Amino acid sequence: MAKLAVIDIGTNSIHMVLAEILPDASYKIIDRFKDMTRLGNGAFTAGRLSDESVGRGLGVLKTLVTLARNKGFERIVAIATSAVREAKNGGDFVDLVEEQTGIKIRIISGTEEARLIFLGVKHSMALSDGPALVVDVGGGSVELIVGNRDGLQQVKSLKLGAIRLSELYLKKTPPTASMVRNLEDCVTASLKPVFAGFKVNHFAAVVATSGMAGNLAEIIHLRRTGRPLPQLNLATMSLKDVRAIELELSRSSITDRLAIPGLDPKRVDTLLPAVVVLRCALKLSGVQEITLCDKAIREGIIYDYIDRHRDGLKAEQDIPDVRRSNVMGLVRRCRAPEGHSLHVANLALRLFDQTTRLHGLGDLERQWLEYAAVLHDIGYLINPRQHHKHTYYLIKYSDIGGLAAEEIDVVANVARYHRRALPATKHEGFGNLSPKLKRTVRVLAALLRVADALDRTHFSVVQAVKVQLKQALMISVTVNGDAEMELRAARQRADLLEQVFRRPVQFAEITQDAGKA
Repeated sequence: MAKLAVIDIGTNSIHMVLAEILPDASYKIIDRFKDMTRLGNGAFTAGRLSDESVGRGLGVLKTLVTLARNKGFERIVAIATSAVREAKNGGDFVDLVEEQTGIKIRIISGTEEARLIFLGVKHSMALSDGPALVVDVGGGSVELIVGNRDGLQQVKSLKLGAIRLSELYLKKTPPTASMVRNLEDCVTASLKPVFAGFKVNHFAAVVATSGMAGNLAEIIHLRRTGRPLPQLNLATMSLKDVRAIELELSRSSITDRLAIPGLDPKRVDTLLPAVVVLRCALKLSGVQEITLCDKAIREGIIYDYIDRHRDGLKAEQDIPDVRRSNVMGLVRRCRAPEGHSLHVANLALRLFDQTTRLHGLGDLERQWLEYAAVLHDIGYLINPRQHHKHTYYLIKYSDIGGLAAEEIDVVANVARYHRRALPATKHEGFGNLSPKLKRTVRVLAALLRVADALDRTHFSVVQAVKVQLKQALMISVTVNGDAEMELRAARQRADLLEQVFRRPVQFAEITQDAGKA
């Protein structure tokens, strides 16, 4: 099973989800982690992330990345939303995180954020044919999404996040009546034109996601029943209940709010503006209740990843070893001739195993040869002409998971020399290798050149090879058809093999029937 870690760097919290992707393209959550880092504190008034916020965020991310890797999650997808997106030093923060953790954060737009949220919702609850309104209230922005079971229809991202609104309008707690009025005026003025622009006469449902909505639902359920909310997903809140909590929050001090059963203490200053947004959106929608969904952007990222990497994930199911499966994933993405590639790899490994006494290489180098052989023709994706050079660059810059940079350099060079020019110090990729790795590349490339030649027609005519180590290197090939082209090509490409083993190379043909006799 493929392992994926998703890190969501929000304005209010940083979340990480560890998921295993199953063979049927579903997934299983292994663990969740959350830290209410408040990265966006002060960012919307100052226009930049504070040094304190950057320090907190970096510390949390270093911990999460280390945790993920210690649990075997090498594939990490990280996204950042409005706080990082809008801050003048957001790019600096991203660079700092990459420098200290090795992960590259993708800063996504509000529209992309909405798309991913809807993807999570759509796969987690049964939407009807009628349009549903999905409302996600974050710390920096609010995403309004219209869609149904068939897909996304319209999206709008607004700068109405709870931290932003709290900083701009609620300067004290409890707020004055004018502060609350100004907040509501701002929210209503922002929402009305959006609703007017939605091509919808009637919403079938209003769905709320995010921790803000979830905490509100917990408060309402506890107040209504005296018991904790047993399940967040598909819980409902009426407009009347939302309005009642809004009024209480607007009149309460910090101490009074902390005494409200179910209220998350870390949301004591941000829940009120979030509730105002939810209540106004619900009122404008014409629907009388909100349905909760406990899946949103993080789950959307997982589904998006599965959709974008189906070929590579299928390879991992077929081939459990992560290094080999990532290699096969690249072969399939590049639409290389898989049958030919695997046959060449098989021939190359047989040659390697039968010449160990001459080259003295081990299991690791054998793996490198296999990977190079499987990948040697991916350069055709770019152009058949000079495809060996295109292969080199595709391997070099494809970030094959599980292979160290030095290993990728060796594999890329071996594949690059499967035809045409021999390895030369003047070639930049080869010239930069250590003397030990240069010899390794020469040996492995020599074996690959012959193996590839022995499947010149791509018809797997050569079924087996047998090597005899004498004054000459005698390679007997067992064939099941006309192998004239294969043998001619092999003799032409044996030049490097003769150099590295310092003896002539000869070929003999054995037909399959004769071989059995």
